[in-house]
Amino acid sequence: MPLIFADIGEENIIRRVGGSPEVKKHLEALGFVAGGSVTVVSSMGGNLIVSVKESRVAISREMAGRIMV
Repeated sequence: MPLIFADIGEENIIRRVGGSPEVKKHLEALGFVAGGSVTVVSSMGGNLIVSVKESRVAISREMAGRIMV
């Protein structure tokens, strides 16, 4: 399922990252790699704040829809 449907506070394992090669490269640079863990910290206006690789990152709803957990 896409990351946008994950429950707040629940740790998820990233299954795959989709999108164009540029988008995938950008997300992987932020720490969103297959096999890694990600936790949704909060959701505001459709955008998400997530915890990945011991840091918090804000991503848009569109980007979160490309991350499958």
